Amino acid sequence: MAPHPHYEVDIPIRSTETPGLEGVHVFTGRADSRSAAVRIAHEVYDAARAAAEAGLEIPHGRPDGWGACGYRPGWELDWKAATAGRWNDPYSWIRVADEDDFEL
Repeated sequence: MAPHPHYEVDIPIRSTETPGLEGVHVFTGRADSRSAAVRIAHEVYDAARAAAEAGLEIPHGRPDGWGACGYRPGWELDWKAATAGRWNDPYSWIRVADEDDFEL
């Protein structure tokens, strides 16, 4: 059985401390559907928030690729407006270096 595809979940965010400051928070990982991707991203966010608020290390590195690297208080995520789709990074995480990339 092939592994589930990677999904990207984009959640609009806004600062609760600086009016007008907004952006998008992105989560990626493997899931079997868009709805599962949003659900898992929300679980990961909730776990990161709970850990940070309790003064604990933020859990990351789940086997399905989902995780959080940090938590920033003062930002509100609009989960109702979250979107999810197959992740296709045009820049790829792996790049083959050309000879001209290095100077000796």
